[in-house]
Amino acid sequence: MDNKTSLIICTYMRPKPLVILLDSIFKGVLIPSEILIIDGSTDDATREILQENKYDNLQYFKVPEEERGLTKQRNFGIDRVGTEIEIVCFLDDDTVVFSNYFKELIATYKVYPNALGVGGFITNEVAWRPLKENENVAVNQFTYDGWVRSDGSRFVLRKKLGLDSDVPPAHLPEFSHGRSVSFLPPSGKIYPADQFMGGVASYRKEVLDSHKFSEYFVGYGLYEDADFTLRLSNIGDLYVNTAAQLEHHHDAAGRPNKYTYGKMVVRNGWYVWRVKYPHPSLKARLKWNAITILLLKIRWINVFTTSQRKEAFTEALGRTVGWFSLLLNTPKVK
Repeated sequence: MDNKTSLIICTYMRPKPLVILLDSIFKGVLIPSEILIIDGSTDDATREILQENKYDNLQYFKVPEEERGLTKQRNFGIDRVGTEIEIVCFLDDDTVVFSNYFKELIATYKVYPNALGVGGFITNEVAWRPLKENENVAVNQFTYDGWVRSDGSRFVLRKKLGLDSDVPPAHLPEFSHGRSVSFLPPSGKIYPADQFMGGVASYRKEVLDSHKFSEYFVGYGLYEDADFTLRLSNIGDLYVNTAAQLEHHHDAAGRPNKYTYGKMVVRNGWYVWRVKYPHPSLKARLKWNAITILLLKIRWINVFTTSQRKEAFTEALGRTVGWFSLLLNTPKVK
């Protein structure tokens, strides 16, 4: 399987982070047999920097305007994967992989032959530590599988209001608003999952032959990864391997403004909720709206409590518009 792995990197206006990523890949103990760069940039900086830095087995594609956007670019790349490929990997263009990333990721499919997809693990976003024996866990902490980390103020408030997630991390409660992959610890273990991040993902090629990324998530594509993995979780098994490690450096280039982001958080969040639970119970519906409104109010309060008042205001406005728009223009889940 080592020589039957493809890597697709969808990029947009990030030539320098892309080269940093590629350099880290070629320092690894296992390198994908083909690497496809799917470039949606409006300039030629990415093409030019790849001409200056030569990499083996790399194919570059500049997509036309009508194919621009994360989900479209991913589907564009899938259509160009080699016929002999068995596993297709995806990486965001602002990540940096550890030397054993692909070795650990691909080995998961041997441990779990039933796996439709496997996600990697980001190490630089959360500080975890082993839980001490008989240690009391504070309300502002989260513990899982013998590890502990600080808990965000939003989750602390949700705990106090009885609105915390009631399923393991990387799974989706019936009322949505679960805990993401970042709430899995760096234990080196493999965990079952309903969802994982699209920018640190892999799937069997046969899965991608019959399932495509939804073009409902145009442009930046917030939650497109949740949509895809939740759809797969309805038909088979997914896993996250916390030994397949990398860093994510969140380059600001190419990200939407805060108003658009806030609106997408609500509308796209509603969409992926209904992908997993098309007919949630009344209790689940009430809890989804309660948490959505709670998070909306927190962002409005941030207008007065943080230094980034403009960002908080525009995101809060976007979330508000997004929530009301669900009443007037409900997304059609496909």
